[in-house]
Amino acid sequence: MIKLYNYASEKEAVLNNLRNRQDFGTLAHLESVKSILKDVKEKGDKALFEYTKKFDGFDLNKDNILVSKKEIEDAYKKVSPELLSAMRNAKDNIRNYHEMQKQKTWLDIKDGYSLGQLINPIESVGVYVPGGTAAYPSSVLMNVLPAKVAGVKEIYMVTPPGKNGELNPLCVVAAVEAGVDAIYKIGGAQAIGALCYGTESIKRVHKIVGPGNIYVALAKREVFGYVGIDMIAGPSEILVVADNSANPVYVAADMLSQAEHDTMAAAMLITNDKKLAHEVQKELEVQLSKLERSDIARKSIDDYGAIIVTDDINNAFMLANEAAPEHLELCVVNPFECLSKVKNAGAIFLGHYTPEPVGDYYAGPNHVLPTSGTARFFSPLSVDDFIKKSSIVYYTKEQLLSSADDIIIFANTEGLTAHANAIAVRKNNK
Repeated sequence: MIKLYNYASEKEAVLNNLRNRQDFGTLAHLESVKSILKDVKEKGDKALFEYTKKFDGFDLNKDNILVSKKEIEDAYKKVSPELLSAMRNAKDNIRNYHEMQKQKTWLDIKDGYSLGQLINPIESVGVYVPGGTAAYPSSVLMNVLPAKVAGVKEIYMVTPPGKNGELNPLCVVAAVEAGVDAIYKIGGAQAIGALCYGTESIKRVHKIVGPGNIYVALAKREVFGYVGIDMIAGPSEILVVADNSANPVYVAADMLSQAEHDTMAAAMLITNDKKLAHEVQKELEVQLSKLERSDIARKSIDDYGAIIVTDDINNAFMLANEAAPEHLELCVVNPFECLSKVKNAGAIFLGHYTPEPVGDYYAGPNHVLPTSGTARFFSPLSVDDFIKKSSIVYYTKEQLLSSADDIIIFANTEGLTAHANAIAVRKNNK
């Protein structure tokens, strides 16, 4: 059964338990990843083929690494019209939301100088999509569509094949619907290496996004600097702030919607209503018994679940900000009035009829969110992740001369006399 905590005396225990979930693997994991990346960098396709045979049991080669038109057609036949319609509706919502994030190049022209910012999309992006039971078409849409909106010219998807070479048809269809340029049958750290370094079959990209297992996460961390990455995702989490207006059935259901993800997922409730706390505790047991993934959700709730009772709803927001959760639900009377109290959260869901899955699948905001407290300094995946900003500076001769002495003294103070000279030669050559 989920544990109940007292805010005043036990909040630090809750926060420490939440923060200790992140798994960065062992030294053996890291050494294995480094070896795989080195092989891919040196051997190219040959390494990809060998590792795919070893880890996935599939005989990959230059003729079958790229998903064919026939395979795409077959994938569409396996997706129901109802799901395809839902996917397309979600795609429209996601695209429309991210369209509103687009930035424009700007130039501020003054008398004697101009300053500005040039916006350009990243030229190429690789999207990693897990295989097997962890394959989620919604994540394909969330990773690809912001890149499309940003104007990325080349988007490639990599995903591990099954032993017969087949891919999850839902993810293939989602990729095509979102506008991916090519899909490759390759997974694991070797796929990250291929996207980073390039091989005979796969072009190198400028940024890699998408979730994966510990080997994928470590590989992304290792190649950061050669290429850009989005973030290193940790276990999922939800924190519900609720008052006596909340429905315990709804709150329990929302908590379990994240607990079923992973045994290390964290589902938490902070409330100033003791009655609600006990009702949610009981309701979790009722709903757990009916879940298909009850074993996973049960361990998540037992190990990392928490209900914290506080005397003051303001204390609930203080603790929520310290936790900086991936998903934050405000199940309170006036959620819009409480919005100003939120400082750290990946995504915020307002009111009793905006459960977290609305954001996971359909509303439009991205569900690739900062986890493990990183919402203190990270943001959701967005169009901004797929653009580059270049500064623009223009000075007339007169403006440079009027600023020359200030620039020269800065440069000389830092011991960079060549910097100072680049200004001085212009100043002295009036």
